[in-house]
Amino acid sequence: MNPNNNRLYNDLAWAWPIISPPEDYVEETHFLTRVIKEYSRIDVNSLLHLGCGGGHNDYTFKTFFSVTGCDTSDNMLELARTLNPEITYVKGDMRSVRLEKSFDAVVIYDAIDYMTTPEDLKRAFQTAYTHLRPGGVFLTVVEDLPERFIQNKTEFSIRSQDDIEIVFIENKYDPDPSDTTFEYTFVYLIRRHGNLEIHTDRHICGIFTLDTWITLLEETGFDVTQQKFEHSTFAEGESYPLMVSIKPVMD
Repeated sequence: MNPNNNRLYNDLAWAWPIISPPEDYVEETHFLTRVIKEYSRIDVNSLLHLGCGGGHNDYTFKTFFSVTGCDTSDNMLELARTLNPEITYVKGDMRSVRLEKSFDAVVIYDAIDYMTTPEDLKRAFQTAYTHLRPGGVFLTVVEDLPERFIQNKTEFSIRSQDDIEIVFIENKYDPDPSDTTFEYTFVYLIRRHGNLEIHTDRHICGIFTLDTWITLLEETGFDVTQQKFEHSTFAEGESYPLMVSIKPVMD
């Protein structure tokens, strides 16, 4: 693996609670919780969070559900266990993990971005379906679509904690719009006591048409409804497709 790839989940994982603290996730997690409760056909007590990262959504989810989190990154799981010691965390790949347990709801949030082929995307959906009780809800968000992708879209944030200040820059670039991947590059300007470190971190993410998402979810066996994911930080009128997928109750 290129040493400049996926560093957020390895040597730079320590920076994530500074760049994107758990408090930033409260609004979106409350929204996801409302959707789960609205659409579920069963009582929702347990939730499986695939691709849980550092547990920042779980910090709020745990006030509503008994949460189990799963991720591939040991560094992120360590952060999650520190933040949420009462939650069960397991290491596993959302494409293949099998926990031999069922849940009332399943969520895959932005970690779904790392599925780079339709086959990977469907395998993640199959994992969600396998772990979901009939009548339960699976939620996932579509952040990027080919028709609305902005080449070289760049955003930044500035956060600090104690003597550390981090300027975090995000850039999205698609070198080949005909395939199903794009480059998502992070640049970290980290100052400790005023001394500057510059780090580059390259990620490869997937991008698919909305029809592909819906078709793969339906092929997996879900009944699919599309809602709008909105947030107070979005521009006026901006939203992401929120895929609300229900596992049918068999007669």
